Amino acid sequence: MAKTIAIVNQKGGVGKTTTAVNLAAALGLQKQKVLMVDIDPQGNCTSGFGIEKQNLEISSYEMLELVDIPERQTRLKKALADVKENYDYILLDCPPSLGLITLNALTASDTFLVPIQCEYYALEGLSQLLNTVKTIKRLYNPSIDLEGVVLTMFDNRLNLTQQVVAEVKKYFPNKVFETAIPRNVRLSSPLRENLSRRTRKGE
Repeated sequence: MAKTIAIVNQKGGVGKTTTAVNLAAALGLQKQKVLMVDIDPQGNCTSGFGIEKQNLEISSYEMLELVDIPERQTRLKKALADVKENYDYILLDCPPSLGLITLNALTASDTFLVPIQCEYYALEGLSQLLNTVKTIKRLYNPSIDLEGVVLTMFDNRLNLTQQVVAEVKKYFPNKVFETAIPRNVRLSSPLRENLSRRTRKGE
């Protein structure tokens, strides 16, 4: 039976998709059977696995057409129930919001993983996320728990980073992973160049 983990933070640009893709790959290298579910309308996780979104005949979008559907907050949970026995882990890459799609993810998950960037306003809005989880726990999913917090865009040379780490550890005692994801300028520069090139070509 799969363990389902929602990767969630309503703040954009914190590394949710990068965390999801690399966590799925790492688990795969450990011979774990992983289902990666991209429920972010931007579809970046799908692209991260080299899948052309425009060529898909069916996607999570069709399953999550949620307007005027009874018990719509449990639609994802019911869909995953049919396949949970086939996997060791199911990872849900959530959109940067606390809308109905994210509520579906939290209702369907055993735990939730929160990537937090080591930059200004790192904890901004997280109290809202935790309040949302409390509501989900009370109404739909009493067993959901915090898997942990992963620090992203980490630069140990900066005083700001140290301050953010201390603040996050205070906010989430005993829930911050020891491994932090460093900022990689050498990686981000080619990605920006490739994006700029594709934008100029109108892709």
